[in-house]
Amino acid sequence: MERAQNINPQRIIWSCEEFGITPDILSTQLKISRENFEKTLNGDDGITVNQLRTIAQYFKRGLLFFLEEEPVNEETIHSPQFRTLTGQKPLLSPELKVLIERIEKQRDIYINLLDDLGIEEDFDWNRYRLPSNSIQDIKRSANRIRSWLGLANQETFATYRSKVENKGIFVFVTNGYRGQWQIAKDDPIRGFSLYYPTYPIIAIKKQISVRPQVFTLMHELGHLLLHRDGFIDDENDFYSNQGKEKVANEFAGNILVPDEFLSQIDMSEFPYNEVSAYSSYLNDYSKRWAVSTEVILRRFLNEGILENRYYEEYRRWRIGLPSKSQEGGSRTTRFKEPIRMFGVRFVGTVLNAYHENRVTLAKASTYLDNLKITDIHKLEIMHGSV
Repeated sequence: MERAQNINPQRIIWSCEEFGITPDILSTQLKISRENFEKTLNGDDGITVNQLRTIAQYFKRGLLFFLEEEPVNEETIHSPQFRTLTGQKPLLSPELKVLIERIEKQRDIYINLLDDLGIEEDFDWNRYRLPSNSIQDIKRSANRIRSWLGLANQETFATYRSKVENKGIFVFVTNGYRGQWQIAKDDPIRGFSLYYPTYPIIAIKKQISVRPQVFTLMHELGHLLLHRDGFIDDENDFYSNQGKEKVANEFAGNILVPDEFLSQIDMSEFPYNEVSAYSSYLNDYSKRWAVSTEVILRRFLNEGILENRYYEEYRRWRIGLPSKSQEGGSRTTRFKEPIRMFGVRFVGTVLNAYHENRVTLAKASTYLDNLKITDIHKLEIMHGSV
């Protein structure tokens, strides 16, 4: 077999460090001869071209990446936005790092397609400034954003998302099943935001219920609007009582359940001593505002209406419930996945580019999670009715 030549071994070593593995582990996982792999790492001809291709696929890099003579320059490999997130949480999984880069590429695709189509979108998200980002002014800030987004008294995750996207923010929702667009079920990360002057990104981990996704959406929006920076948040961050995470949590809570919403709930009959009845008592309000029971309870807690012991007892009870399994996508609804993940605006732009012969059908397929041609035609029909 043909031996690969001119490999830069430092780029293999850097990639291993990036993925948190050793070269020995890499050679074992890919079933590459230790002897030949050592030759390559020492600058000699060792592995074959096909083995190098396998290494490139493993690290989600192009083949030429490992043939470039220069040392890896992380400032050109990773965006400043990416480095902001990995700086906050250095132990992110390799799969999550790859997902972040993949989502950034989707944003680039969207912007380039708009340019190809000659579309200039004028969103006011970057010009919009809140007068304060302090916790003391959080209610006023949240009320301003409710008006800015045009939120009504009844919303769903889809309408919240649409109204955020209409402000020029790219909202991405991961897949619930295994694949290139998933955040693993056991990964504690719930969402992240990437700050750009135009088309910033909010990424949300798909969950069994959409209600936690709503809170994640508004929490990340808070980081973008209040802190003008990107953040990556795990489960603990959504319960934080410190710093910018506390601000983002209270911001999200006040957007979703403002004071006038709380006043609609009659607490005189609230079943304080029966935590299993909390959700049923608040169910109508949870449905109307598309929020979880816990978001409402947390708002009551912050307002001094609910004692902390009741809130903590509910949390312990809920954590003790059997976990529900998350169903994978059905083949019959496969064509809907691009809209669920990338949003209506992104899908519409790709389809418009295809219809105007700016991209081929094959290229449109790659932009839309490698949909089959029959599924793209179904998606065209669906998008026309959205």
